[in-house]
Amino acid sequence: MIGYALTYALGCFGIALACNLWRVLRGPTIADRILALDTMVINMIALIVLYGIRQGGPLNFEAALLFAMTGFVSTVAYAKFLLRGNIIE
Repeated sequence: MIGYALTYALGCFGIALACNLWRVLRGPTIADRILALDTMVINMIALIVLYGIRQGGPLNFEAALLFAMTGFVSTVAYAKFLLRGNIIE
């Protein structure tokens, strides 16, 4: 039963990732694109964790943590660049 739930969850997060990609490509404003990229990071973290649960390996959880930290820093840097025009002060 858990296999079916994992397959369904992987499919749902895959579809959500595709919808976010559409918003990144067709977003009306830059802020919408930033939010879509941040949501894509969250969906990718969920996909990595679900894949780790399916495979039973602990390495995927560390990869998800590293991906989360990188995604957070890149989202903050991109938003700061849009607000101020530079990243490093």
